[in-house]
Amino acid sequence: MKSPSRTPLATVLSTCVLVLALAVTASALTALVKRAAPATAAAAPGRHWVNTWTGMPQLTEPANLPPAPYTGEKSVLVDTTLRQTVRVTAGGPRIRLRFSNAYGDTPLPLTAVTVALPRDGRAGAGAVEPGTLRRVTFAGRDSTTVPVGAQMVSDPLDFELRAGSELTVTAYTARGQASLALTSHPGSRTTSYLAHGDHTRDQDLPGATAVDHWYLLSDVEVLASGRTEAVALVGDSLTDGRGSTTNGNDRWPDQFYDRLHGNPATSDIAVLNQAAGGNRVLNDGLGPNVLARLDRDVLSRSGVAWLILFEGVNDIGTADATPEAQRAVTDDLIAGYRQIVVRAHAQGIRVYGATLTPFGGSTPYDDPAGEREAARQRVNAWIRTPGHFDAVLDFDRAVRDPEVPDRLQPALHAGDWLHLNPDGYGVLAAAVPAGLFRHTS
Repeated sequence: MKSPSRTPLATVLSTCVLVLALAVTASALTALVKRAAPATAAAAPGRHWVNTWTGMPQLTEPANLPPAPYTGEKSVLVDTTLRQTVRVTAGGPRIRLRFSNAYGDTPLPLTAVTVALPRDGRAGAGAVEPGTLRRVTFAGRDSTTVPVGAQMVSDPLDFELRAGSELTVTAYTARGQASLALTSHPGSRTTSYLAHGDHTRDQDLPGATAVDHWYLLSDVEVLASGRTEAVALVGDSLTDGRGSTTNGNDRWPDQFYDRLHGNPATSDIAVLNQAAGGNRVLNDGLGPNVLARLDRDVLSRSGVAWLILFEGVNDIGTADATPEAQRAVTDDLIAGYRQIVVRAHAQGIRVYGATLTPFGGSTPYDDPAGEREAARQRVNAWIRTPGHFDAVLDFDRAVRDPEVPDRLQPALHAGDWLHLNPDGYGVLAAAVPAGLFRHTS
């Protein structure tokens, strides 16, 4: 038989334990919220993260791998510091970096990373401005490992960036990548530097090996004003800038950005160059085809409100020069364009189509029977038809020779009748109406 005096005591004790447990749980939750607060606070009121620079990730071809001794038989960038500069197109008080191992078949270990402003603000500078160097962390740590096929985003860093300025990113990997499957953007048109040892905190890299490629880094984001939005440019070598000046920032996307930045109404628009030489809409070339990379390179990028699509020449140029093959590639290209528009519209992104520029006289794309030129004309006629794109950029009309319309104007091409020189890229940039980029919010 239970004692009547013990039951109330047990009840009281149980109640105290329950209250104590609830208090501990509440304290733990409060601590958890407080620990999570810095990540939430990164997106300050009135600001949001916007991509300010991109370099489309590709699998590095053997000819574009770092030179010896930075590439071995079965590994690359062992005990190597890599310093590279990128031009940002939107400014703000905080930044974060994205490193890509999209094409790696082994993990990518990053031992240390720093950012700084380059000496004299120059693209391709090997030295940095004194006093500007800052340490980059990942989950509070100096080092991180990027898994196979993945990317890694750094912690937000207080670092004031001005739109249109250059940023130096220096990375050191002690172990390197244990294979030759290196992720890069070979068509950087910008000089980078390689040196053995950890030089991430050095102001200069005397004796470093210069290479005109970007490696590992795929994106820079900035905490920008709420009005800042981005336009993504999807294209091939004509947008990647073949024929432009190394360290000159005179590709057509650069010159287009200069136009936007010079107008107060569009000065807060970021320009993201998601192009690669040899790229195609339908089939893989240098890098995955546009239909495969659209989600990665456009739809998932921060702050994108517009897409300019200027691609298809390589699809036509690599298809057989027969009526049947060119009719098929024309139909497939148009179907591919429709897919891109539908998928971008689903994300609220407006899509502007650019007509394909001439390649008459270019080897090997020009063919004696003119089958590929006929395909280009059919594709351009579809692009120009109202209702297919939200707007049309008539790049063909801007740079073709009025007397020989299947060819570029002689003064505008880079010598191969396919790619443009800086003047030609300036004509393309001028052909984009700035009025198309009114803020969506």
